[in-house]
Amino acid sequence: MISVIQRVRSARVEVEGRVTGRIEQGLLVLVCAERGDSEQEADKLLAKLLKLRIFQDAAGKMNRSVQEVGGGLLVVSQFTLAADTSGGNRPSFTGAAAPGEGRRLYDYFVDQARLAHPLVQTGEFAADMQVHLVNDGPVTIALRMEPQER
Repeated sequence: MISVIQRVRSARVEVEGRVTGRIEQGLLVLVCAERGDSEQEADKLLAKLLKLRIFQDAAGKMNRSVQEVGGGLLVVSQFTLAADTSGGNRPSFTGAAAPGEGRRLYDYFVDQARLAHPLVQTGEFAADMQVHLVNDGPVTIALRMEPQER
């Protein structure tokens, strides 16, 4: 699974003019399931981002996790993270999981996040979404959890 996380002061997702998810301080989590991914990669990704120490402590150092600061998670599916641009100027998305499998793993990831963290909001899988955010820092980090067989 691939994810890009952004430390935010606030973020929201809109679909057709309605807000589907909104958080204040926390992490905007763009997530993509790739072919060959399973629940194991989703679990590893979630564990990593919940413990990632990218929020400031009292001394101003990035030393606290989203859990420690009580921040929210806004989880948004984004299959374009699997883009392959090595063959030219038009990206190929063949590395992304098929839509049904992508949805299943996205839903699993969100369900697990809700079990592990008190504030989880979402976008809408496969929808045309508008994502609004105030990136804090800015802090943006790419994470990838590779299946063992790749």
